[in-house]
Amino acid sequence: AQGGGTMEAKGGFVLANLAEVVERVLGFLPTKALLRAACVCRLWRECARRTLRARQRIAWVSALEPGPADSHALVRALGRELEKVHVLPQTVLYIADAETFSGHEECHEQKKARKRNSKETALALEKLLPKRCQVLGLVTPGIVVTPMGSSSNQPQEIEEGEAGFALLFPKIDGVKIHTFHFSKDVKNRVFDENKFAEAGLKNNPDLRVVLLFGYNSWKSGATRFLHQIVNPLNEKSIILAGGQVESFTSLTSENEHAQPGDACGVVGLAFSGPQIQSATVLLDQDVADERTAEAAMQRLKAANIPEHNSIGFMFACVGRGYRHYKTKRNMEADAFRKFFPNVPLFGFFGHGEIGCDRIVTGNFVLRECNDIKDDLLHGYTTVMTLIHFGSTK
Repeated sequence: AQGGGTMEAKGGFVLANLAEVVERVLGFLPTKALLRAACVCRLWRECARRTLRARQRIAWVSALEPGPADSHALVRALGRELEKVHVLPQTVLYIADAETFSGHEECHEQKKARKRNSKETALALEKLLPKRCQVLGLVTPGIVVTPMGSSSNQPQEIEEGEAGFALLFPKIDGVKIHTFHFSKDVKNRVFDENKFAEAGLKNNPDLRVVLLFGYNSWKSGATRFLHQIVNPLNEKSIILAGGQVESFTSLTSENEHAQPGDACGVVGLAFSGPQIQSATVLLDQDVADERTAEAAMQRLKAANIPEHNSIGFMFACVGRGYRHYKTKRNMEADAFRKFFPNVPLFGFFGHGEIGCDRIVTGNFVLRECNDIKDDLLHGYTTVMTLIHFGSTK
């Protein structure tokens, strides 16, 4: 017993005094447990901080299976998986299917609408995340998601049924991510471009990628307003990609400025940082079989974007998917996986697409630079985008 006591005392001395050992032990803990351990003493707090700073890999939570009618599968998955993740989210992008998120889907077993409210579901998701985290939440007709567990898992195109994902971006050295929101002013037809500077989209030499999402696109003037946003950003040195969504449900940095439900506008994420590399390709209406889909992925592969610490986005028209490919499902996600075996893919099926063929790696651009601006607004197409965030240790 005395020998055991001596061993315990030695172990206690090591864990109270040797930072290298403490840091090694704490490195095995998921973030929530690590934050609790940081309260033990000053040494553990400093070790926990260093461990957290080193965790710069993007994580994600995916939901592909429907469950009880009282809550969306993404709420349950996020509540469960946040206990296990090894990052402290600073920015979160979540996307869920429109039908079951908002409670419109008929439940075949119960023959009645699911008892859900999109605002309540959005609040439930936000409550699970850190208070200082910026959150952008979108609702779309269909979902593209890579199952959890490995970057090499096969991405799924889910055009019907309950699904969603939450991308968890930690603080990444040399990278700044911020949300933005431009709402159409019914009293003023001219958009004030000073708002671009306020949102970090103008006079920002480190701006690399802008993901834009239009909402309430059916409203009068919505397309004209989207052009007012997209056209000034249409520069060869910036990757622009995104699409028209059903609605946006979360934008935590602007919750205090709630927009009218019938307004239209644009929300998005801007990625700045000299180490970011990115490329995007457009699959137009002529891409209608496996051969032409893979040819588009070869154009993306030709950019030589590193796969390590990269993520892919797929923004497709609701008219594509298995209907477009003559009942063959998952065609475009399968083509992406063939050429990018270790890059997770996320996105949606929406009501219009934003993007073009463009590659930015240093000064290299896929197309010849000329005075003609690329056409960025499309229908019945798919935009595939790759973003690399730099090397991580």
